[in-house]
Amino acid sequence: MAVDMLIGPWFPRLDFVVTSHPMNVNHILCRNHDTYEKGPEFREIFEPFGTRILTSDSQNHQFIQGIDFCHLYAMMEIFMSLFRLLPLKFVFISVFFSLLHAILCKVCRAPKLSGHGPPTYPIIGCLISFYKNRTRLLDWYTELLAESATNTIVVNRLGARRTIATGYSMWMGSFGAGNLKLASHAFSTSSLREFVMSTLEEEMENQFLPLLESLAEASEVVDLQDLLRRLAFNMICKVSLGLDRCYLDPSLPVSPLNKAFDMASEICAKRGAAPLFLVWKVKKWLGVGSEKRLKDAVKEVHAYVEEIIRDKKKEIDESGENCGEDLLSRLILAGQDEEVTRDMAISLIMAGRDTTSAAMTWLFWLLSCHPVIEQELLKEIKNMEESLLDYESLKGLEYLKASLCETMRLYPPVAWDSKHAMVDDLLPDGTLVQAGDRVTYFPYGMGRMEALWGKDWYKFRPSRWFIEPSYQGGSLKKVCPYKFPVFQAGPRVCLGKEMAFIQMEYVMASILRQFEIKPVFSEKPVFVPFLTALMAGGLKVMIQKRDHSR
Repeated sequence: MAVDMLIGPWFPRLDFVVTSHPMNVNHILCRNHDTYEKGPEFREIFEPFGTRILTSDSQNHQFIQGIDFCHLYAMMEIFMSLFRLLPLKFVFISVFFSLLHAILCKVCRAPKLSGHGPPTYPIIGCLISFYKNRTRLLDWYTELLAESATNTIVVNRLGARRTIATGYSMWMGSFGAGNLKLASHAFSTSSLREFVMSTLEEEMENQFLPLLESLAEASEVVDLQDLLRRLAFNMICKVSLGLDRCYLDPSLPVSPLNKAFDMASEICAKRGAAPLFLVWKVKKWLGVGSEKRLKDAVKEVHAYVEEIIRDKKKEIDESGENCGEDLLSRLILAGQDEEVTRDMAISLIMAGRDTTSAAMTWLFWLLSCHPVIEQELLKEIKNMEESLLDYESLKGLEYLKASLCETMRLYPPVAWDSKHAMVDDLLPDGTLVQAGDRVTYFPYGMGRMEALWGKDWYKFRPSRWFIEPSYQGGSLKKVCPYKFPVFQAGPRVCLGKEMAFIQMEYVMASILRQFEIKPVFSEKPVFVPFLTALMAGGLKVMIQKRDHSR
């Protein structure tokens, strides 16, 4: 079957094969997953975080999220300047090359491309269409994929490596093959689950909920996204490292460790977004600008984590093996050397700090737009209000879990992510993949496909996750993970999936049962799909104590 083709601009690294077909996702994540790895570009860009974990190719997945969109958006910004600086000359040049292209196509009998794609011109390719859709690139790609017979689009440029893009997202860090068994065991043990639950209870009851109560009494406008990010960072530090390094109070500055992580991940993302790798490589060689800031930030992160490892080893030596249930203690007791332990700890923090907070932020906004659904959630939560929020009771909050899944369908914490093909391959829809091609998955687009979710795909409807006809008294559907690959699937399924749901369900239920969240602005938030899909400008809200008499 023919694949729709778009010709990208000649100069930047802007070459994609974009697919949202579940069979292709199954092929890449499961049936032929050994063919698709992170690739040399990823290892080079994220080398500062360690060569053992984040940059190792293995049977597990990387933590970095949305980097292809960062890359695409940055290159578009550079080329849009041509329209701003020389609009008239640029149009004349485009017309000239269009005529030349028509003549060459006639002479050379060039193959005719599919009519589904936007207009394409020599040198600039489909840049004009990119410009027209520069503020809605995700939705534009979704529309193109929906129109394609194969749900696959090739964006190609002469002489460049193609990139194959579909949609899946990353929640946890990657682990070398030698550490996969250890990590899988750690995440599956009941003792870790109990440790997560006790940590959640302590964090919420002693810190987060009292903070929300004080903010409600003061009638202050607060950024809920920032609060949830601080909470998520605190949780991942406690579960991974066994310590508290974050201040929840928004009036206080973020912890130095959190700030260093933000700086390092932002600059590494900009590395991936650069049209020319030479720019940041020269900065690195000279030790100036953003590369100097990156080096300082990574040095600070390493120093923090290495100090924590030394203190933890000392604690283990003094108190014996039963000194803690955190993942760092487990890694040390398993006999991992210090560099591997450090890199795995960093990987876990980088992976888990923003993904859950992003999903919860979008759910709170969606509930403010759908009060009927919020009331249904409150009914479910009130039914178990007398009991403690423990692991067993959380499993009974099926409507809450469906609401979280529906939120991540519409606003996935990761819009795009990529693998590199190690050898030539053929996707199930007939798309040829060449060795070295970049394969990008597109969960944002998949969540908006009528073919996958029906004509009401645009509606926030948690009941779609239940066996028909109604969610009330029903059971959750087993949705194909290749149709909803937010946590990946097959051999690359997220190790922390259960832990992520436990955290989100506990936090959402704890807040909703006590507080009303009222956004102060009525405008629809802007989805910013960089490393993690955050709301532009945050979610400004007023917090009010819930009136249980109503």
